[in-house]
Amino acid sequence: MSQPPSRTKFYLDKRHKKFLGVCSGIANYTGLDVSLVRIGFVAAVVIGGGALLPVYFIAAWIADDEPREIASDSKDERRFWQGVRASPGQSARDIRGRMRDIDRRLADIEHYVTTENRSLAHEIDSLR
Repeated sequence: MSQPPSRTKFYLDKRHKKFLGVCSGIANYTGLDVSLVRIGFVAAVVIGGGALLPVYFIAAWIADDEPREIASDSKDERRFWQGVRASPGQSARDIRGRMRDIDRRLADIEHYVTTENRSLAHEIDSLR
């Protein structure tokens, strides 16, 4: 049984690539717009006199292609994993807060159902 692909790892994005998929992979990883990443990369290459080109080719050679399981993620799921990569602690606190809210709402429903509630009892009896 193989391991599922890591959602916190950098992958090349071959579906939205212009050349090798490095800039689109960076955009997916960080959540930035791919056009901004490409413009920033071209500006850095021009300013740096081409010193970043070997780094680009090394990244394209070393990084894996994005697995199909990750490529089919929804926008919300991609945004969630970008948040996890950026700040794992904050993501854990957000999840914990959502779970507390769900637990509170379930407790309210349980309290409503289990207390003496004549209108609810009448509705249940009318269903029988």
